Amino acid sequence: MILAAGLGTRMRPLTEKRPKPLVEVLGRPLIDYAFRTLAAAGICEVVVNLHHLGEQVRAYIGDGSRWGVGVAFSPEAVLQGSGGGLRQARPLLGEGTFVALNADTIAGVDLGPLLAEHRARAATATMVLRKDAAMERYGVIRIAADGGIRRFLGHAAPGGEGVETEGFMFTGVQILEPRIFDYMIEGPFSVTEVTYPHMLEAGERLFGGVFDGPWLTVGTGAELQQAEAELRRRALDWPRWMGLS
Repeated sequence: MILAAGLGTRMRPLTEKRPKPLVEVLGRPLIDYAFRTLAAAGICEVVVNLHHLGEQVRAYIGDGSRWGVGVAFSPEAVLQGSGGGLRQARPLLGEGTFVALNADTIAGVDLGPLLAEHRARAATATMVLRKDAAMERYGVIRIAADGGIRRFLGHAAPGGEGVETEGFMFTGVQILEPRIFDYMIEGPFSVTEVTYPHMLEAGERLFGGVFDGPWLTVGTGAELQQAEAELRRRALDWPRWMGLS
């Protein structure tokens, strides 16, 4: 699932008449990069939630054939947040493992090995994590040597006292099992503020998959400029399926 329903308020006035997923980075809409990440992993069915100027997003995506995927849409009359958006889309997501990522994140992540690791661990959720100089500002997630998440934005896993951990930040990419819906509430809410703390405290199998490849978030006009400069400068560092090299 690509989370694409946000208002893009931090990118105004650019997003007053254009939804943030269609803001172009090096001539390509942001959401195109998310589709490429999923398609490269062999994912062939994608759900996209819609809200702000959603018909523009729907028109650009069409039937998904340009990426070789099928697409279903989950329009939100009232913006549901990252958690509520997942909950509303549940009928479209099936009963198996699924991946969720943000439309405003460009991540050169190979999901294949992370999906295999997620299944081998019988994880309820695997958060794709990275080191970042600004991770204290975004919120630190601490994992043990086995990859298990021990602390999440101030919440602690039961029995985790004294376990040595290392800090990372969340990339916005996550691999999930339908069991996460047992930890959701009604109404708009954030999956990181509500669902993950509930799962952690309940002892669910939550893991971090560490990713050290290229990653960019594009949430403001300044970040858009930085992303374009970084993509031009380091195009060869990105996977070929990103179409940058």
